Amino acid sequence: MPRPRTDRAPLPREGRRPRLRAVMVATGVLAVAAGGLYVAGVVTTGDEISAGTRVAGIPIGGMSRAEASARLSAQAPASWTAPIPVAIGARTTTVDPAAAGLRVDTDRTAERAADPSRDPVTVIRRLFSPDEREIPPVLVHDTARTRTVLAELAKHNDRKVREGSVAFRDGKAVSTRPVTGQKLETDRAVGTLRAAYPAAPGASAVALPVTMTEPKLPATEIAHFLGSYAKPAVSGPVTLLVDGERLRISAETLGDHLSVTSEDGRLAGTLDAEGLLRDPDVARPLAAMTGAPVESVLGVRDGKVVVEKEGRPGREVTAKALGDAVRPLLAKTGEAARTGRVATKVTQPELTAASLARLGITEEMSTFTVNFPSAPYRTKNIGRAVELINGSLVHPGEVWSFNRTVGERTEENGFVDGTMILDGQYRQAPGGGVSAVATTVFNAMFFAGVKPVEYGAHSFYIERYPAGREATVAWGSLDLKFRNDSGKPLYIKASSTDSSLTVSFLGTKKYDSVEAVAGPRTNLTEPAKREGTGEECVPQPPLEGFDISVDRVFKDGGAEVKRETFKTHYTPRDEVVCK
Repeated sequence: MPRPRTDRAPLPREGRRPRLRAVMVATGVLAVAAGGLYVAGVVTTGDEISAGTRVAGIPIGGMSRAEASARLSAQAPASWTAPIPVAIGARTTTVDPAAAGLRVDTDRTAERAADPSRDPVTVIRRLFSPDEREIPPVLVHDTARTRTVLAELAKHNDRKVREGSVAFRDGKAVSTRPVTGQKLETDRAVGTLRAAYPAAPGASAVALPVTMTEPKLPATEIAHFLGSYAKPAVSGPVTLLVDGERLRISAETLGDHLSVTSEDGRLAGTLDAEGLLRDPDVARPLAAMTGAPVESVLGVRDGKVVVEKEGRPGREVTAKALGDAVRPLLAKTGEAARTGRVATKVTQPELTAASLARLGITEEMSTFTVNFPSAPYRTKNIGRAVELINGSLVHPGEVWSFNRTVGERTEENGFVDGTMILDGQYRQAPGGGVSAVATTVFNAMFFAGVKPVEYGAHSFYIERYPAGREATVAWGSLDLKFRNDSGKPLYIKASSTDSSLTVSFLGTKKYDSVEAVAGPRTNLTEPAKREGTGEECVPQPPLEGFDISVDRVFKDGGAEVKRETFKTHYTPRDEVVCK
């Protein structure tokens, strides 16, 4: 047999078979090794969550989802439940995350931590990976609860803008501090609060968004105004020289008539000069230093109005003059610097011998006299009322008022207690007897032909007065008023004795004569008898009640030109016996 050749190259098929076998062996070894690593990886990394997995530092590797969730709940860090420090403007507080609907969902966090893939490559890679996995917790936000907590914060921290101001009280300058308005922006604050959760231990307060509204008037302007005007204005009294006499106006009185205005961010002080002039603390001493003009006293002689006593000029301080004198002194301090002069104006009386013809006060329009039983209280009260009424000058169209002219019938006004009708019977009361003056003025008005505006008769008839032509007055409830519609000024002349009083109207007659025509008494009513008690009870005789009409007849040239009817109802005057 021929021997095989040893110098030939191997056939190709014969050369590939050993290599393929080697590759296959190597692949098998690798597969076995990979399979072993996979099994080792599965065993090592756990059933669901890989080893080395942590959430907020809590190890949950190698656990199932349920086990991981339980551990996270049990070992939750303080930051998950700790109050969140927040700042609202300058104030800091805390928010309970649970109340605000902020929490960690441990179930969903465990789900996130679970291995997303169990393929061999991932398992083997994690087996050889030296790093631990840190899984961020899953945060849950309940927007409705967050808004509720923020609304409560707004309720306690929001504030309206308050403008600063300066006022004068009890002679002092008092300032009100301006306050910047603050409003929590709840819509934006929802996101801010979410971003701050969970708060790290010792974390600084997170600033919640707020809108600030600044006052229009800055605090610097208030401080400037206080120092430059307000405090000096009431630093002490102001002294005015009135024709050589001294008038001191206290800081308290000044403060009552000072006010503060604000415009374009600036404060300014204002003095009410007219109010200051009317203030009793200024008006009384000023009247004593100056005084109104004294009007001439008029009378009638030979049917003509004459001046019985000449008047005299007066001196007057006007509101403008007072304001011009006081205002420059307000910004100064010290007694000498707060002293100044005030200008006075000479005022002439309206009634003089030269002015009577021009005014039209030329004749007696009417005169009426009432007689009364003499009594000290009547003399006093009637005399005081006559004193206040005498010399009244009523211009055309003007309404004259008894109560305004005479004033309240008090002891301070010069009146004493006397007998008057109250609640249908005689009683003791201040100003008793003054109704005699009202009746006399009513009749003077009646026969002068001027227009009555308000009047009222006594409740029952008093025999010394003309029936249907008498009047009474009561402070605060019943007045006697008339309007001067004669077209010329009207002067009231009044005088009294211990048992009579006379009132005359001087001016220019509108009619030649005015007459009274009384009708019969009708609807007669018998009085009753009753007993009265108490120290104020006054016995009274009985008198029947009745109705009566009185016509006022106006005549020119002897002929009637107009007629007015005055109707009066009188109640019975009961007999009163006092116990």
